[in-house]
Amino acid sequence: MSLLPYAVARPFLFSLDPEAAHELTLQSIARLQHSPLTCLYSEPRVHDPCTVAGLQFPNRVGLAAGLDKNARCIDGLAAMGFGFVEVGTVTPKAQSGNPKPRMFRLPKANALINRLGFNNEGLDAFLANVQKARFRQQAGVNPMLLGLNIGKNASTPIERATDDYLTCLDGVYAHADYVTVNISSPNTQNLRSLQSDAALDALLGAVAERRELLAQRHGRRIPVFVKIAPDLDDTQIEVIATTLMRYGVDSAGQATNAMGVIATNTTLSRDAVAGMTHAEQAGGLSGSPVLQASNRVIRQLRACLGKSFPIIGVGGVLSAEDAVSKIEAGAQLVQIYTGLIYKGPSLVWEAARAIQARAKA
Repeated sequence: MSLLPYAVARPFLFSLDPEAAHELTLQSIARLQHSPLTCLYSEPRVHDPCTVAGLQFPNRVGLAAGLDKNARCIDGLAAMGFGFVEVGTVTPKAQSGNPKPRMFRLPKANALINRLGFNNEGLDAFLANVQKARFRQQAGVNPMLLGLNIGKNASTPIERATDDYLTCLDGVYAHADYVTVNISSPNTQNLRSLQSDAALDALLGAVAERRELLAQRHGRRIPVFVKIAPDLDDTQIEVIATTLMRYGVDSAGQATNAMGVIATNTTLSRDAVAGMTHAEQAGGLSGSPVLQASNRVIRQLRACLGKSFPIIGVGGVLSAEDAVSKIEAGAQLVQIYTGLIYKGPSLVWEAARAIQARAKA
């Protein structure tokens, strides 16, 4: 277990502006990650291997994209016991994101609101950082897996969004265990329109075609996951499921491991935090208030997609019980982000152990 309990560090971090605390934490992890001082925050990795989308994960708990947008801290995050880590979202060109302040805590709700807007240093810097990571060499058998999350630049017109996704896919393919296509951030104008029937079909068709070319070039075929929003009605979820099946299910109705889905991103709803300080801020709400909305989407996706289609559940995991609820809703894997900020690295171990115990019960 970590030598510095998170309960000691959290009051200091929460005394800072949320984005300042975020950057300080990442800078610290980046500096310590290749030194013996990783023991200050490291956690043992629960051994609970499972195969999802044709990949063997050392356990079912991962880090969601958004925390480490520039892939600076892959090795440090690996030391926290994750079975997989997803970094990004990366865009082809560097961009500063939305004006500050753009991140807000709602401690009474164990929640955050952010409108960062895909702030990142661009694809070239991202890939340079990914290639510096040592986790594959250091882990031995069954290493942690790495997901790379891609998006579009804010300046790219929505009708040309596919160009940005293909540019990023070309760049990240050789370095990823899986790639996530982020079409659900509420902080890039019109991005969520890519979840509609025709737009999603066109995007996934282009991505699938490019992926086959890249598979031939690199000698391996990696799965592509699509990250969707929690603010979808039943009809919209069914439409997305139908489109996913078009590219990820064979003629017999079996998943091909070509495609998966991550449910869900942040929500625009404020029903669960109405009246709280910062609740009126624009942006995506994450943390405890998203748990049930996310689980609803997971349950419906599982009902539509069948038993084997790859689903990663994310949204509102603040406890081991929350993580188990994602599995019970139909996800095979679980991701954490806001829970790490509120609860610290021990949540990774607790969630992985609880999921492991449920499987053995």
